[in-house]
Amino acid sequence: IKIPVQAPLSGEQAAIGEHIKLGAQLATEDSVKSFKALGYDLVLVPYDDQAKPEVGVANARNIVADSDVLVMVGHFNSGVALPASEVYKDAMLAMISPANTATEITDRGYPNVNRVCGRDDVQGPVGARFTAQDLKAKSVYIIHDKTLYGQGVAENFRIEAKKLGLNVLGFEGTEERANFSPMIIPLKAKNPALVYFGGIYHQGGLLLKQLREKGVNAKFMGPDGLDSAEMVKIAGSAATGSYYTSVAGPPSAYPEAAAFATKFKQRFGKDVESFGMYGYDAALVGIRATEQWIKANGGKKPSRTDVSAAVRKIKNFKGVTGSVEFDSKGDPVKAKYFVLQFEKQVYPGKIVKVIEQQAPAAVPKES
Repeated sequence: IKIPVQAPLSGEQAAIGEHIKLGAQLATEDSVKSFKALGYDLVLVPYDDQAKPEVGVANARNIVADSDVLVMVGHFNSGVALPASEVYKDAMLAMISPANTATEITDRGYPNVNRVCGRDDVQGPVGARFTAQDLKAKSVYIIHDKTLYGQGVAENFRIEAKKLGLNVLGFEGTEERANFSPMIIPLKAKNPALVYFGGIYHQGGLLLKQLREKGVNAKFMGPDGLDSAEMVKIAGSAATGSYYTSVAGPPSAYPEAAAFATKFKQRFGKDVESFGMYGYDAALVGIRATEQWIKANGGKKPSRTDVSAAVRKIKNFKGVTGSVEFDSKGDPVKAKYFVLQFEKQVYPGKIVKVIEQQAPAAVPKES
């Protein structure tokens, strides 16, 4: 029985992708013996989607072509997960995402698509409410990376910010990778209390660094795309004082995580990051559902449809990030959202707020 994991393992976003892969690898290694006892070899198969939709889809086709694949862990980028999940759906292959927060992932109601993390339509507003109520900011300038994820979370932040009476001084997308000066000059003139960036650390870290170099002292916040040690490496001292929201808390947020962090460090020689824990739980929930089905059916090998149904029905699953149970759309019944601050130039940031919230209800489809 093969468990593929798809994430960016090369390129600018590989730091988070690698943690997702290692988490899934540890979950697989932890379960090898129990599967051996049932007469099966359990094998992890990593795929590099390079954070590119077309690569993710090509990999997805190879994955579904292998009949030994019964459950799939991934992706990191919602813009990759969305088209790839169409391929999994056609094959009824269970997909469990450790990181995809775009609302569309589960709002399509596919019976095989699930996530162990929260959603942008909660994460964006969590950031906006913290900005208005805790930071007492009156104005924001919003920048996003034009991706399904970055733009989605930025739009959800903007909607809530407006509801709360914040003055949204700008909302713009950019694919810039090197020089943010042309954006920073007009932004600085508007003097926002906070700059919100919807996107990933490789852009966000550089944007923050250049904002500070250009004398912009506004508070800075972004979503869980900034939840990486790379954010601090890229932004340097500019990271200090900045905020980020995350659907994945640091190890200190979870009582079960201390032992896991030690095990991870012993196995891979590096400290676990938030998405390493979510990679572990996403893989393990799929592995446990498969194992339960095999035991309940006299050792028979399940079909993909059997596994998809078993994953959706899983109850009392205790992972390192807490208990996981899916609603009818494949969202976690309850998800935690964290607001963190880089108090110093070190990762992870300090938790300043934790909100536990149910996923929004399904919107009835028009017939």
